[in-house]
Amino acid sequence: MKSFKLWSAPVLFPLISLLLSKFSLIIPLSSMQAIHFQLLQAPPFIINFAGDLKYVVEYDASKEQFRSIDDLKVQLGHRKVWMASSIHRGEEEVMLGVHKVLKQVYPDLVTIIVPRYPQHGKDIAQKLQKEGQHVALRSQHQRIVPGRNIYVVDTLGELRHLYRLTPVAVIGGSFIPGLAGHNISEAAAAGCAVLTGYHVGHFSHMLREMQRLNPLSVLQVPGKLELEEAILKFLSDGKVLEARQTASKQAFHALSNGIIANAWNVLYFHVLKQALLKGR
Repeated sequence: MKSFKLWSAPVLFPLISLLLSKFSLIIPLSSMQAIHFQLLQAPPFIINFAGDLKYVVEYDASKEQFRSIDDLKVQLGHRKVWMASSIHRGEEEVMLGVHKVLKQVYPDLVTIIVPRYPQHGKDIAQKLQKEGQHVALRSQHQRIVPGRNIYVVDTLGELRHLYRLTPVAVIGGSFIPGLAGHNISEAAAAGCAVLTGYHVGHFSHMLREMQRLNPLSVLQVPGKLELEEAILKFLSDGKVLEARQTASKQAFHALSNGIIANAWNVLYFHVLKQALLKGR
């Protein structure tokens, strides 16, 4: 929506209109995006919806990466775990506040924090260490030993694998006005109970689709207090947690089924059509 409003401005509209007229195929993520492309004067006949490729989650990784994740799982043992992923600056205050409350109930709790940018992770770890808290930093290969309750991931490209470690995933980029959310499908694919804030931006269509298929698949909360209450409920009630996990995974599979095949079919028929037109 932000990009659509930008390109709809009088100064940029002629440029985007000219640009889109040069495309022979556009595959939008949703029907709303298809409408936006038409409003920006993309020719309607070149717009073909195949599904949202953000629902495609691949678990390609090296043997070393898989071993590393399995080792983390062993380190966590039977401790209570939750994850705050893709958080932006300012959101760590919300997540660490929630951690403080949860730790009062579960002293052996482990909170996994995965900032959007690695430097942010290093800054969080440094601040916590100055406060006397015991933090494990992933880039330093520090282990989750008893007494360490916060694990900060300051690396890239591991998030979809890290979701396998936690039953509860809070998707960041959604708890401060002006942010636009992040992909929730990777957490759902891993079978996490998924929570997010209200500021989800262009991921709102994904959230609505998942909730339409199963209202339990994603829980939106307005702020810190509601987030605390929800995670406490999940961690204390196995049946509630399992219902949320099952719902998110089922919604993901329903939405991801056949997307790659659909996209390839659209591309194949488009290329075939172009070839036939050139052969005339």
